[in-house]
Amino acid sequence: MSQEHHHWFLSPEDDHKITEVFQQLRIRYKDYKDPWGFNLDLCESAIRKLMPVYRSYFKVRVFGQENVKNKPYIVTGNHTGQIPLDGMLVTIAFAMDVYPPRIMRAMVERFLAQLPFLGDLTAQTGSILGDRANCEYLIDHGESILVFPEGVKGISKNTPDYYKLRPFSQGFYRIAVQKKTPILPICVIGAEEMFPLVFHAKKIASALKLPSLPISANLFPLPSPIDIYIGEEIAIPEHLNAESSDKEIRENVFHIENTVKKMIVHGLAHRRPFFDSIRRPVSKFLIKEFREKKNP
Repeated sequence: MSQEHHHWFLSPEDDHKITEVFQQLRIRYKDYKDPWGFNLDLCESAIRKLMPVYRSYFKVRVFGQENVKNKPYIVTGNHTGQIPLDGMLVTIAFAMDVYPPRIMRAMVERFLAQLPFLGDLTAQTGSILGDRANCEYLIDHGESILVFPEGVKGISKNTPDYYKLRPFSQGFYRIAVQKKTPILPICVIGAEEMFPLVFHAKKIASALKLPSLPISANLFPLPSPIDIYIGEEIAIPEHLNAESSDKEIRENVFHIENTVKKMIVHGLAHRRPFFDSIRRPVSKFLIKEFREKKNP
């Protein structure tokens, strides 16, 4: 088969790698019982279909793989883009480009979890409702959880607000404290440019009882190059426990938020060319703004 055919379809190299990865994962999940219907065969089928999109359409690069150890994490990062493709790409990255491979258990909003068919499909491929009891169950069974603490607000940004973090919620950190599970900070660069010009019709979305309603110049995500950065793990301080005050929790969440902000600044500075006439002014403004906030 010619290289041109490989551009859109699964390459022999990725075909072989997926087979190897899932051989390892079948050993990992041999005795695992999941109450939400997690299906490793369905995960493999999904990755085989999505891998050409990951490699050739979004040209994903992953940095910081050496920071990932063979233990559970609460993986925490910025939510970016107008549809949750960032979660899908991070999940593929941790399965295919990180060792040891793992299937990330992404926390999703109730709105998505309750959708017919799609809710069941996301559960079978690893995503579950972001409920405290669910998270604790997964951590107890050695699973790593993917959390976007900005929530829906993270993917409900108008163009001028791209890469500006919304305040992180604190629930994920309470769970991390309870289970003494380290935080692994990540950031995704490039997903905002999939939809470079966006306006959110918040009033209409509220009337329709939707979490967001983006109005974009393009209906289909553009092939913006995606970079995923994995930072060094952040340990949970020994003195924190279930009785710790909101102030103590907030201080540590703020530290994680600032860590992700710094990673965003670095990522924007090393962004690959794509719609530069739009991207460069936005990136320059955001980097300047982040630095001014850090050094007022």
